[in-house]
Amino acid sequence: MSHYQGDDAEYMADEYEMEDVDDDMDEEFRATEMGSDSDVDEYDYPNNKVADMSAADARNGKDIQGIPWERLSVTREKYRERRLEQYKNYENIPHSGEVSRKDCKITKKGGLYYEFRRNSRSVKSTILHFQLRNLVWATTKHDVYLMSHFSVTHWSSLSCSKSDVLDVSGHVAPTEKHPGSLLEGFTQTQVSTLAVKGNLLVAGGFQGELICKHLDRPGVSFCSRTTYDDNAITNAVEIYDSPSGAVHFTASNNDCGVRDFDMEKYQLSKHFHFPWPVNHTSLSPDGKLLTIVGDNPAGMLVNSSTGKTVASLSGHRDFSFASAWHPDGVTFATGNQDKTCRIWDTRNLSESVAVLKGNLGAIRSIRFTSDGQYMAMAEPADFVHVYDVKNGYEKEQEIDFFGEISGVSFSPDTEALYIGVWDRTYGSLLEYGRCRNYSYLDSFV
Repeated sequence: MSHYQGDDAEYMADEYEMEDVDDDMDEEFRATEMGSDSDVDEYDYPNNKVADMSAADARNGKDIQGIPWERLSVTREKYRERRLEQYKNYENIPHSGEVSRKDCKITKKGGLYYEFRRNSRSVKSTILHFQLRNLVWATTKHDVYLMSHFSVTHWSSLSCSKSDVLDVSGHVAPTEKHPGSLLEGFTQTQVSTLAVKGNLLVAGGFQGELICKHLDRPGVSFCSRTTYDDNAITNAVEIYDSPSGAVHFTASNNDCGVRDFDMEKYQLSKHFHFPWPVNHTSLSPDGKLLTIVGDNPAGMLVNSSTGKTVASLSGHRDFSFASAWHPDGVTFATGNQDKTCRIWDTRNLSESVAVLKGNLGAIRSIRFTSDGQYMAMAEPADFVHVYDVKNGYEKEQEIDFFGEISGVSFSPDTEALYIGVWDRTYGSLLEYGRCRNYSYLDSFV
């Protein structure tokens, strides 16, 4: 992963400037984009909060993000066209997106698998590194955890309320004593990645920090620093249950290391080292294989017990930042800065079985539903693609909005899909619900 300094830091600032795409936006929209409170329709003043958008609002023709297109000098369609033309995708290998285009599968759009329910603009989803987008996690269809400025925030879609779970703006230290835990803790942690599963929350930081908190306990349980190397950022974290039933998590770091921690014993249990910075890892459902992707076009499939390479994954043209396993344990996906997601079959890894293309940029986050029916792949901004996996990725639902994507997450029961949107004015949490022929309320009719 790129160092978060110099040209890359400047790139992140450039990437986020949504208003710079269109020079013809009128002054009112410019003021709104710069964070002005001049547009009274954007706020619910009696309640002193940003007005959220509901499914009823969308049915009545309102924009799901609350953007007042009818008052602007440009239509949504025209703005989308310019955005597609001018958005700058970050590449470590020049022209990788152009080269990969010829490999891509033609998919049919128009699928409707998840329908819009709510845009919660009162909860702001934020990003600190432009390449790392795993900062939204749903633990139930109503409970979501996300980074909001310098705090891990819990959002309840039932009560439409938020609460801070872990504030890292100041000093954070463990309240429990475990061997190897840094009792002095950390100060002003910049959270680069996040994972939440069950009652365990793990936040990774720019200096290799790992902060572990059990949601059903007060305080922080465990703090560790993976490395003191200069390039120490924690790029990704995955929480999983080991065959013994113990809760573990795997941390992928820019120091080329992958570390496995046992949260029953609060101990580092494995440490593998690879030839290049590791941006993301994912564990197969049976716990035997690890997908390793990072600062190399070729990924790896390795033995999770020994770290030995089982197979090389050749096909991508740039560096990869996302991976995910299908629940069947046979297929998995990788996402790359060449604007593609590749689907792999462990029974034949000589080439990928499908190559799916993004619109704007890199594929930075991938998730499968727990039943294996759908896969979501998120670009850096504006588009989340939901594919019908069981019908061979032939058809997709394209969720289209404006803003940088901080993360995507299906709920464990597959009923909800959440998308974090980073934008100075329209930052929010989008909620979609799975389309069913009959809802549970219909059973009373």
